[in-house]
Amino acid sequence: MEQANAIKSHRGRAALLFAAVFVVWLAFDVVTKGWVAGGWSEGELVTGPILGLVRFHLVHNTGMAWGMFGDSTFALGVMSLVVCAIMVLYLFAFSPNAGKLEIVGIALVVAGGIGNALDRFTLGYVVDFIEPVFIDFPVFNVADIGVTCGFVLFLAGMLLSWHRGDRADAQAAPGPGESDAR
Repeated sequence: MEQANAIKSHRGRAALLFAAVFVVWLAFDVVTKGWVAGGWSEGELVTGPILGLVRFHLVHNTGMAWGMFGDSTFALGVMSLVVCAIMVLYLFAFSPNAGKLEIVGIALVVAGGIGNALDRFTLGYVVDFIEPVFIDFPVFNVADIGVTCGFVLFLAGMLLSWHRGDRADAQAAPGPGESDAR
C-alpha cells in the first residue's frame, strides 16, 4: 500500500513538472514564431548576426531539416503527433519512476513536436527563423531546440537511471561467500 502511494505521488509530481515545462516551452515557441512571422515576409532577414553566432531569417519550411521530405508537411505533422503520443504514453504508463531529466526531456520533445505540428496543420508550413552564421546548418526554431535538447536530456536521464539501478542491484547482491538467505 505504501509503495502504491509513493508511485501515485511520484506520478503526480511528474505530471506537474511535465505540464509546467510543456506549457512554458510551447508558449515560448508560439510567441517567438508569432513575433517573427507577424512583422516580416518570408525570406526577409530580421536581424544581422548576433554575436557572430546567429541571425533571424524568416523561412517557411514544408519539410524537415536540410530540405528532406519537402512538401510533406501534413504527413510530418501526423508523425509528430504520433511520436509525442508514444513519448507521453511511455512516461506515464511504462516508466512509473522516471527521473526529472527524463520528464523534462520528454516535455521539451512533446512541446516542440506539438509546436511544429500546430504550424503544419494551421499554416501548411513550419515557421523557422534561427539561422547559424558560423556553420552551414538549416534554419530552425524554438520548437526544434526543444526537440533536440529534450531528446538529449531524456537519453541522459535514462542512462543515469540505468546506472543508479545497476549500482543499487550491486549493493543489494550478496558478496562473495555470503548466502542469499536473508
